[in-house]
Amino acid sequence: MDLLLVVLVGVVAIAVTTALAQRLGVAGPLLLTALGIVVSVLPFVPGFEIEPEIILVGVLPPLLYSSAVNLPAIEFRRDFWPISGLAVVLVLGTSLALGLFFFLAIPEVGFPLGVAIGAILSPTDAVATSIVKRLGIAPRVVTMLEGESLLNDATALVLLRTAIAAIAAGFAVGGAIGAFAWGVLVALVVGAIVGWLALRLRAWVRNSAANTAIGFTVPFLAYLPTEHFGGSGLVAAVVAGIVTGQGAARWFTPEQRLSDQLNWHTVELVLEGGVFLLMGLELKELVEQNDENGYTVFDAGMLALAAFGILMVIRAAYVSVLIWIQSRNARNVQRERLELLSERIDEFEAAGGITRAPSRRRRRGGRQPSAQSAQRRVDSLRSRISRSIADLDYYQATPLGWKHGTIIVWAGMRGVVTLAAAQTLPHTLEGVRELLVLVAFLVAVGSLLLQGFTLPWLVRSLQIPRADADGASRDEQDRLDGELREAAVAALGSPALRRPGGEPFALDPEMMARMVRRFSEPPDDDVATTYREVLELQLVLIDVQRKRLNELSHGGTYSTTALRRALADLDADQLSLERRLDDDE
Repeated sequence: MDLLLVVLVGVVAIAVTTALAQRLGVAGPLLLTALGIVVSVLPFVPGFEIEPEIILVGVLPPLLYSSAVNLPAIEFRRDFWPISGLAVVLVLGTSLALGLFFFLAIPEVGFPLGVAIGAILSPTDAVATSIVKRLGIAPRVVTMLEGESLLNDATALVLLRTAIAAIAAGFAVGGAIGAFAWGVLVALVVGAIVGWLALRLRAWVRNSAANTAIGFTVPFLAYLPTEHFGGSGLVAAVVAGIVTGQGAARWFTPEQRLSDQLNWHTVELVLEGGVFLLMGLELKELVEQNDENGYTVFDAGMLALAAFGILMVIRAAYVSVLIWIQSRNARNVQRERLELLSERIDEFEAAGGITRAPSRRRRRGGRQPSAQSAQRRVDSLRSRISRSIADLDYYQATPLGWKHGTIIVWAGMRGVVTLAAAQTLPHTLEGVRELLVLVAFLVAVGSLLLQGFTLPWLVRSLQIPRADADGASRDEQDRLDGELREAAVAALGSPALRRPGGEPFALDPEMMARMVRRFSEPPDDDVATTYREVLELQLVLIDVQRKRLNELSHGGTYSTTALRRALADLDADQLSLERRLDDDE
């Protein structure tokens, strides 16, 4: 009963503090940490300590899964290599450098344990993404920060697992690399399989409540078997989240998508807030344990300050090289070659190059390709060229300069994953565990305080032009809506258009023309049968538009934000129409 009361009070405290932080314009995690510290120093509050297994198994899988579901796929693909560099290369380099530092600074810390604490301090937090969005930074910078904060969590946690295993078994370079590679490989395979199977199962289970219950199990279903096979369950949860997020538009109903969005946002709020609150509650116990071990808060603060300096220097050096490479690659790509190749394909098709191609003798064991298969290959090539041109337009419209690089460097804050991962250090590390956890706490909270409060000032000082806060311009949204309306108009003229039961529509041409404007009120004559038929026709057109939206999502012409907003509008219209049909019955 006491535990239940503590949990209930904690959830209420997280909700109230988050609402208060929004009104004050302060990062919620900072207020939650401060609240935990204040409560912990009260004389009647006992020392608080949580088992690492609770954080590792109960908190991190759903937290990382929730972030992965919302990953912007198109922008992530376009900047996959720079994001991968930030999330993998930078994390590995930073962890090794910090491992060497802690190995030299604290005699009791061996190199494997130093790498473990380096892996804990390396990943950046998504808190920076929300701050940067409010400041109107270019969407490309936001995507890079968001992708980095998600993928580097997985890299750091796999490295942490490998380093902790090396502490017990002895450190060997070859064995550590092999364990790291195996952990990632198993996680990729199991996470993808679990994500795909969950998509199919949830598409079959139409009941929203039952579907939500299944959805909550997905990160754990990806985590547990991966851990059994020696892989990283946390990486598997991330992969399952990415698969679910990208397949939701095709496989889920509007109710399922809306339910998922609200439920996982709530889960993320409670779990992330809970980690910061718990860390504040544990501070007093950490300080007392460090005093018993002969370490003061000043000792931990100096180590944290030095570690933070190493983090920022390495990050600044890496981002400088990254920005230089991106600028050079953008100049080397030639749009004219892509357009010329597209024109030659059009000329080849116009001349009948596919149907009149001379026949060739069959090769042994092979088959002669048909004109239909050749056409599919040509269409696929044209699609890749079109996507490459759209990517080039994206790079040219959002070039990365030194100002953006400065923002990427300074927005690399540490946060919830650093705090949660620090709790997973084994208790067998007597004497230094409490010191290292306190160092991680000081780095995370100090980073959020220093960088979070000064980032708006830095953006104003650099005088970076303000971009759309949501990442999608009004012009882009209008163009996308226009394409969806064209798909609806084309469907209205098709004889294949049918009611949900399979019967043809019997509306007059004037009414069909009004449908193009997607009016929401019943027709003037208000005849019940006509009214119901109009609603059913609207539902069919929404389905047509959603299919067209799915096709456009593969072309790369529109941003993920614009596509998701259009999908949300279609979902809202469908839910409203279905409610009106139910009321009409």
